[in-house]
Amino acid sequence: MKNLVPLVTDHPFGRVAVLMGGTSGERAVSLKSGAAVLAALQRRGVDAVGMDVGGNVLAQLLPERFDRVFIALHGRGGEDGTLQGGLDLIGLPYTGSGVLGSALGMDKGRTKQLWAGVGLPTPAFQVLTETTDLRQVVATLGLPLAIKPSREGSSLGITRVNESAALAAAYAKAAALDAEVIAERWIVGQEYTVGILNGVALPVIGLEAARDFYDYHAKYEADDTVYRLPCGLSAEDETAVQQLALRAFASLGCRGWGRIDVMRDAKGAFWLLEVNTVPGMTDHSLVPMAARAAGIDFDALVVRILETSLDSSPKIPHVPPTRV
Repeated sequence: MKNLVPLVTDHPFGRVAVLMGGTSGERAVSLKSGAAVLAALQRRGVDAVGMDVGGNVLAQLLPERFDRVFIALHGRGGEDGTLQGGLDLIGLPYTGSGVLGSALGMDKGRTKQLWAGVGLPTPAFQVLTETTDLRQVVATLGLPLAIKPSREGSSLGITRVNESAALAAAYAKAAALDAEVIAERWIVGQEYTVGILNGVALPVIGLEAARDFYDYHAKYEADDTVYRLPCGLSAEDETAVQQLALRAFASLGCRGWGRIDVMRDAKGAFWLLEVNTVPGMTDHSLVPMAARAAGIDFDALVVRILETSLDSSPKIPHVPPTRV
């Protein structure tokens, strides 16, 4: 595997705000991620301050004179480009993807449209509305299906639908969380996830949930989820899925760090499911697990992620006001 960028030890990060909490459905996970990140930075001697933020995040930040931000917010309001745009406007560097990559990555439907448009493999899908003929969806995509809110994370609102009669209820469940809902052909096979750090793909993890799929319970609560690391793929196949993940990540304009989720079908083909631009950093989280396998402990990983803020300073030109 390609060597990771050496850890910066002589750069003064200055005063760092670790943003956590937020107002999305992933608030509880974000608080855990943020607390773990904050503790790691403080152990490394970084002047870091934790902030449980709401919708007034910029008003909370401005008086505090921070030098940069570690984003540990998951979901809308923290991971969807809105926060990133605000930080760009006030000139405060931050970790991870910028406005474009964050906005696209949060929107599963548009992510899949872009991947399909550039020739990357992603399961067939259809956008659903209240007037969609659900029978036609089944005729087009087949069964089983995944019904998903387009702009939620942590598998919130996702249902596996095995029969047509269950489609309406699955749509209602997803639509309660987001006005945009997609139906995606369910790929039967093995699930994998690929962490990305500073342009390098981390070791691939194979996932096996005791339930129908790797849902919120399996991700954050269950003790019976199986994580395969090494993932069980041949060296050639692991390299192939890592390269696919890097291409998928770059195609969305993502940067710094993140995670790509992938399925492998019975014929051995890989299919891109989604991207996470601010993955979890809890004791159940996958990027820290993959990093450990690459020889990077949690504290070092957190500092490497903070390093991604060194390249995120917005380059906004100064334009003198026009006299009229």
